Amino acid sequence: MSKLFIVPTPIGNLEDITLRAIRILSETDLIFAEDTRVTKKLLNHLEIQKPVQPFHAHNEHKSLASAIDKIKGNTSTVLVSDAGTPGISDPGFLLVRECLAEGIKIECLPGPAALIPALVASGFPCDRFVFEGFLPHKKGRQTRLKIIAEETRTVVLYESPHRLVKCLGQIAEFMGEDRKVCVAREITKMYEEYKRGTAAEVKAHYEANPPKGEIVIVIEGKNG
Repeated sequence: MSKLFIVPTPIGNLEDITLRAIRILSETDLIFAEDTRVTKKLLNHLEIQKPVQPFHAHNEHKSLASAIDKIKGNTSTVLVSDAGTPGISDPGFLLVRECLAEGIKIECLPGPAALIPALVASGFPCDRFVFEGFLPHKKGRQTRLKIIAEETRTVVLYESPHRLVKCLGQIAEFMGEDRKVCVAREITKMYEEYKRGTAAEVKAHYEANPPKGEIVIVIEGKNG
C-alpha cells in the first residue's frame, strides 16, 4: 500500500534531524522537496542518494494530480520542506488533503518547527498560544493586526528580515509601543539571537542593526 511520509528537516543545525527521519529518507522511493537544491545538500550530508522532485508553493496546485499518481506508483514517498515541518507555512497541506481523499496513508514524523523554540524561549506564557504564520502583505493585514491586538494569548508570527522593522512598527501602532515582544532570529544556527523588550525598543534595535536570516516574532498577549 502506498504511503506518504511527512518528514521534518532541521531549521538550521543539521544535528537536529532524527534517527527515524534519516531511516525514512534512506528507505523511500521518492522525495518531494520545496527546493531540490536545499534538500540535495541535506541528503549529501547524510550520504543518502534518492530521486528528488520539486513540490513547492509555485507549482502546488498544478502538480497535485501528477504528485498523487507518483505516490500511488511507489510504496513510500517523502515530502520535505526546506526547513522544519512541511505544511507549517510551507507547501504540503494540499498534498496531504488530496492523499487522504485518495485513501493514501499519511505518516507524519515529529520534528523541528521554528515557532516552538521561539515561543518557549520568549519568556511569555506558552500553555496557550496563537500561531498566525505570515501576515498578509497588503489586503487584510491591518484587520489581522487589530484582531491580534485584542488577543490575550501569546501570539507567534513569521516575518521576513526586510519587513521586520515595518512589522514591529505596526505592532507598536496597533498594540501600543509598550507591548512586549521577542524576536527570535536564526534559531539553531551560528548567529542565533533573541531580542526581547517593548515593540518600540526592539524596533529601534533593528533599525540600527538591520537583521538577516529567518525571523520569528512572539508577542505578549493583551493584559486583562
